[in-house]
Amino acid sequence: MVVHIVMIKFAEAADKNERIREAKRRIDALIEQVPSLRSMETGINFSEEERAMDLVLTTTFDDRKGLEEYAVHPEHLRVIDYIKSVAEYSKVVDYETV
Repeated sequence: MVVHIVMIKFAEAADKNERIREAKRRIDALIEQVPSLRSMETGINFSEEERAMDLVLTTTFDDRKGLEEYAVHPEHLRVIDYIKSVAEYSKVVDYETV
């Protein structure tokens, strides 16, 4: 199994919380749209630490091929376009489990 984790820091804006909720909504919809996606969990951060990120996504795939298919899926690319328009930056971790 492959695990894909993305943490996103959103740009400061008056509507930052709304943008975070909208990104979560769009991400959550991918579970119904991307066949290679096996599971998904998203969470909005409540920590007030300076190093904290705003939104986290944890997904699983059967294998690296499934992750690669997800990466280029048109619905996923639309979500990425939205996030790029409202986020400051993101971090990613991909790993295989045994």
